[in-house]
Amino acid sequence: MSKAKGKPNAMTPSSSLAGSAMPSRLAIDHVEPEIDEGLSAIKRVAGEEVRVFANIYPDGHDLIGAALCFRHASEEDWHEVPMQPLGNDRWVGTFVVKSLGSYFYTLRAWVDRYASWRGDFAKKVQAGRQVDVDLLVGVGLIEQAAKRADGQAGERLADWARDIRALSKTNLADALKLADDDFLVGLASRHADRRSTTMYRKELEVIVDRRKARFSAWYEMFPRSASPEPGRRGTVKDVEARLPYVAGMGFDVLYLPPIHPIGRSVRKGKNNNPHSGPDDIGSPWAIGSEEGGHKSIDPRLGTLEDFRRLVAKTQEHNMEIALDIAFQCTPDHPYVKEHPEWFRWRPDGTVQCAENPPKVYQDIFPIEFENENWQQLWEELKSVVLFWAEQGVRIFRVDNPHTKPFAFWEWLIREVKAQYPETIFLAEAFTRPNVMYRLAKLGFTQSYTYFAWRNTKWDLTQYFTELTQTEVREYFRPSLWPNTPDILT
Repeated sequence: MSKAKGKPNAMTPSSSLAGSAMPSRLAIDHVEPEIDEGLSAIKRVAGEEVRVFANIYPDGHDLIGAALCFRHASEEDWHEVPMQPLGNDRWVGTFVVKSLGSYFYTLRAWVDRYASWRGDFAKKVQAGRQVDVDLLVGVGLIEQAAKRADGQAGERLADWARDIRALSKTNLADALKLADDDFLVGLASRHADRRSTTMYRKELEVIVDRRKARFSAWYEMFPRSASPEPGRRGTVKDVEARLPYVAGMGFDVLYLPPIHPIGRSVRKGKNNNPHSGPDDIGSPWAIGSEEGGHKSIDPRLGTLEDFRRLVAKTQEHNMEIALDIAFQCTPDHPYVKEHPEWFRWRPDGTVQCAENPPKVYQDIFPIEFENENWQQLWEELKSVVLFWAEQGVRIFRVDNPHTKPFAFWEWLIREVKAQYPETIFLAEAFTRPNVMYRLAKLGFTQSYTYFAWRNTKWDLTQYFTELTQTEVREYFRPSLWPNTPDILT
């Protein structure tokens, strides 16, 4: 593997040829993996390979060399690994991503004049042609390669050229044999003339996550259900006592649904009753009360200090906390009073609640992203994720991301991962396939799937073929849940 400073550009069409670089003689196309013509990144975890394929071919019959170029986003120089021909102008190259963040990769190719000469020269020798002059042409190409090489490689090539030239005068057979030395031919090819290098027109991106992004086993627990005493609601502290049980089953992620204060004014009762009793806790996804919002813990569950202790204790059992992010509010959420422009107001002066006709969710106000104060809204919601990241959370299960703008998620995920690159975002999106795949392309690390609804052999075969045998495998990491918090399939 070598390094290359900067990246040469392909020739730009111009009405005048004066001052233009030598035009390219090669084509590079049908690159894989390449998602959405390079607009979307592929995904890997640290330590995995990226195997790149491409059609690379010249005009005429010259032989060529090709290299796969890559760099981490923090680097300026490109690393380079040689590509290998597979036949029929198809080439392949591989590199390993080692660090979290973004990598970029592209391709370059050039005419290998010495390899081309060697191929034609061998045919002339086999045909019994007079080749003494042709041999000197090859010597000249080796001498040019020696000037481009540094240090020992340059000296080795210069000695090789000198030895062939000397033998050509006394023992042509030995000179021909020496000119065909595989090692020295490879050395000449590595220092080929690249003045007319063709560079692929795009830099493609790889998003690299930690290994838990590829596989994890989640256990969902409502802290209120963790009490060892019948009739008493559990707390964050009670969850600690359950950690050995969860870890003992092989889970490495403990997922907590929202732990924030729950609204009171239109709190739901049992079985989705729109009227609640004094002992009803409501839906944990109905976030916000006079006790706080998305950056608060329901005081009945514990304190922020209790939560930080739980995060640390969970790590002692080789697990992590995954926290729910649900960007929605109850009528009692502080946002409703502080930022009424963040919600949709009806003609009668009430706020539009969440609906999925015929279902009505009176206890939830969707956030109105299309408002004049959207920049402040985006920054505030980002601060929610960063707040919990500061408490030690690095995994977030995002509720219904498909009901929020694509651009918002692309921005938020990149902003958060710029500070905490190890963060994992799970998209809880049961929706149309294109929308689910789009969310994955925008940066979600893992994704809900249709697995829970696939029951027959044909269903499963078709779906797993789609997930593993199409380009989807390059960016969509499917989570296979046997059931969901609210649906037992």
